[in-house]
Amino acid sequence: MYALAMIFVSLAVLVVLLRFGLRIGKAMMVSAFLLAVLLGVTPGAMGGRLATEWTESPLTETTPYLFVSLTALLLLVNVVGEAMAQIGLSARLVPAMHGLFRSRRVALTAIPLLMGMLPTPGGIMLSAPMVREAGDKIGVERSRLAAINFFFRHQWEPIWPLFPAVPLVVDMLRVPAGRVIAYHLALSVAGIAGGVVFLLLAGIPPRRAEHVAVKGNIGSHAKDFIHALWPILFTGVLYVKWHVPPALGVLLAIVGLLLLHRVNVRRWGGIFKAAREPDMVLLLFGALWFKLNLEASGAVGSVVAFFHQMHMPPLLVLFVLPFLVSFSTGVTTPTVAITYPFLMPFIRTQEGMRLGMETLAFAGVVFGLAVSPIHLCLALSASYFNTPLLRIVMKVLPPALCVAGAGFAVALLSR
Repeated sequence: MYALAMIFVSLAVLVVLLRFGLRIGKAMMVSAFLLAVLLGVTPGAMGGRLATEWTESPLTETTPYLFVSLTALLLLVNVVGEAMAQIGLSARLVPAMHGLFRSRRVALTAIPLLMGMLPTPGGIMLSAPMVREAGDKIGVERSRLAAINFFFRHQWEPIWPLFPAVPLVVDMLRVPAGRVIAYHLALSVAGIAGGVVFLLLAGIPPRRAEHVAVKGNIGSHAKDFIHALWPILFTGVLYVKWHVPPALGVLLAIVGLLLLHRVNVRRWGGIFKAAREPDMVLLLFGALWFKLNLEASGAVGSVVAFFHQMHMPPLLVLFVLPFLVSFSTGVTTPTVAITYPFLMPFIRTQEGMRLGMETLAFAGVVFGLAVSPIHLCLALSASYFNTPLLRIVMKVLPPALCVAGAGFAVALLSR
């Protein structure tokens, strides 16, 4: 109980600091430091946790590697946006999307949905510049743009096998992947439908005269769209097919973009200066520090054990445990690994495998991630779109509740 209370105290301090206008990176650092003090995580314990990572985990799963690779990725994303702006691709992207999709709502969601199929940590920043550019052109409020980019990007997570949580669930349950995905599909459908209703049908301003006619033909629009999108697709292909680190892929894409459009080498220095964003570095450091505090102190495990001993109704246990852990950590795969062993008696019974119950558990994971201030994508969205984090959460909450409702519905119908 103590660990749970201290986690929420640290999160509450984070929210209060943000409300007083402290930048997200500095606020995250304060929150992580406070959690270390409250949970008694000494430098020695932290060093021991890092040493354990180094000896027991692949290099790419260690915290130092994640910090370096994510920092490089996020800073280089700023360079991509600056390069596109100076070349003129950003100005042509919005008309291209309107010309291709015709619907502004589709244009705003197409990019995060497409980029969401790439399971890159911090990858939300790949679609953020395009969504912001498109939304600003038609007068959509920044907090709504952040919510659209954040929420729609994560709608493939329950069903897309490139996300590690999906094969992990399949391995733990020892059932065909198609069965798990078929049940999880209800979560993605409910999330997309809820996002359409609460994020797109509301809040998009009426069509103005300058948006009615879009000059050019489909071919020219497609060309402009591909010119703007290929650096991101290039990065994704390198990552998925050849496991090239996203930061390196983005760097190669930037160089290719500048060479393809014959940008004078003398201008490259000014373009790469867009990478100077210290608050994002602090944000990443603080978020990973917070996660390490939970792991080094054993807080997550003790919280899960505490709620397991509360003799809560099965449906609440299945939803609440994954929700609390995902809300506290902001990550998917560890939440599944930590909580599912406690949930197996409710999922694998004498009557057989109850995948509806497992779907409810995964709905708890998704719901927690959608509203967690520790979720890196949410914090990055608040920073990039320069909007209060709580305002994004309040906009995401209704469609996230649709996902939770779908989880409960599947569990009840399959009993």
